[in-house]
Amino acid sequence: MTTMADIAPESVLLAGAGRAILLQIAHPSIGYGVARHSDFASRPMDRLNGTLTYIYALTSGTEEDKRAVRRAVNRAHRPVRNVPGASAPNPPDSAPVTAPPAAEPAASLDPAYDARDPHLQLWVAATLYDTAITVFELVHGPLDEASADHVYREYALLGTALQMPEELWPADRAAFRRYFERTVQELSVDDTVRGVAVALLRAEKGPLPLRVGMPIARFVTVALLPEPVRSAFGYAWSGRRERRFRRLLRVAGPLYRALPERLRRAPQRHYLARLHAASAAAPAPA
Repeated sequence: MTTMADIAPESVLLAGAGRAILLQIAHPSIGYGVARHSDFASRPMDRLNGTLTYIYALTSGTEEDKRAVRRAVNRAHRPVRNVPGASAPNPPDSAPVTAPPAAEPAASLDPAYDARDPHLQLWVAATLYDTAITVFELVHGPLDEASADHVYREYALLGTALQMPEELWPADRAAFRRYFERTVQELSVDDTVRGVAVALLRAEKGPLPLRVGMPIARFVTVALLPEPVRSAFGYAWSGRRERRFRRLLRVAGPLYRALPERLRRAPQRHYLARLHAASAAAPAPA
């Protein structure tokens, strides 16, 4: 039976990173939290680095790794909140690896948000699960029913490791699909959130390999988005582009599957090694 520990380390899932982030920020409470407390323009990798460290630690790390990422994420989330009519507090000066640097305080008309809100954590976990399964099955083919059900239940961990109660995770895959499709229809994108997406997909101050790869990353991100979200961000799509995407899958899929497992899982080892180094250098928690 295929498990979450089989799927999560596959580096091909990185192809869906842009999709997951755009689905997240299309939720106004998440989008404004990111806009006011992140800086994709100057540090485009921060959110991705934090998310990957979190996922790899929870799925393949030691118990200490899991405690470390929970502490880091909770510290990063603590200042990310806004009550309409008041400015959002700035993040702490010394942010953990998962937290981007402070940006300007939120304006008084921003929507309410709190990164510790269980319902927002549900949506973030939902985007990570749905994106992982979408990309994995495009490359490896559909999971059998038993594996699909098992992996679905396991992915609740991405929310329950924080403040999301287990009962908030939809009961089964059918319930999840209803929740996901309903939420997609309710998402909205304004100029503030659209600006976050532009900064993310330009990555002008990112490392050279990221900048070189951004044209194909943008294409794949737009291809993978549900149509309502693609339209909300203003991305054009066509039958011709869809055919290009399918040709890309036909070429890249077999090439990826032919890679040795050790190479396919290299990012997981990299991020866990970084986590271990950071944990070894950090003072013991109080």
